[in-house]
Amino acid sequence: MRAGQYVLHRLTRLPDPPHRIARGIFAGVFISFTPLFGFHFFGAMFIALLMRGNVIAALLGTFFGNPLTFPLIAVGSVQLGHIILGTGVDAVPATQILSAFASAGGEVWSNFFTLFTGGDVEWGLLKHFYFGLFKPYLIGGIGPGLLSGLLCYYLSLPIISAYQKLRQKRRRDRAERTRSAAGQRLRAARSAKQVNLPNADPK
Repeated sequence: MRAGQYVLHRLTRLPDPPHRIARGIFAGVFISFTPLFGFHFFGAMFIALLMRGNVIAALLGTFFGNPLTFPLIAVGSVQLGHIILGTGVDAVPATQILSAFASAGGEVWSNFFTLFTGGDVEWGLLKHFYFGLFKPYLIGGIGPGLLSGLLCYYLSLPIISAYQKLRQKRRRDRAERTRSAAGQRLRAARSAKQVNLPNADPK
């Protein structure tokens, strides 16, 4: 809840038009539905720049993918991807998805080090990971990512616009109160000066 409040606080205070901030939010939310773990920030920045959206809002939007939502995103995207591809594989448990990504990353690093150690290169696990998990995840996440990104865009646009208008009104009111108080002090100082003036000499 604190993280959500912080993100909302930062988004509403970004010095950019509401539509640019909303575009950035769309970019961050959409990229959260891809299996490009470790590259979500870069992907969000790239999409935001293409859409002329706010980059900071895009980075904050990636927090849509968090430990609470990632299991739902991952399982749903993988299952939908298998349906689209016609592989007919049941939903993969979230724990298995995470361990598969960890194992694939370990195999990539292992094969990288074999370039220097001269060992045997093994790509069997990575090939199974790509066709069984990564590709379905990537394809299955596009639709939900677009829908969620558009939903967040249209929800955030009026909220940010209203908040910015409220902040501008508060600034104008504060400036008006400051000018009014300054005017009152100036008038009071003039009145006090006139009262303290010595009487003119009748001669």
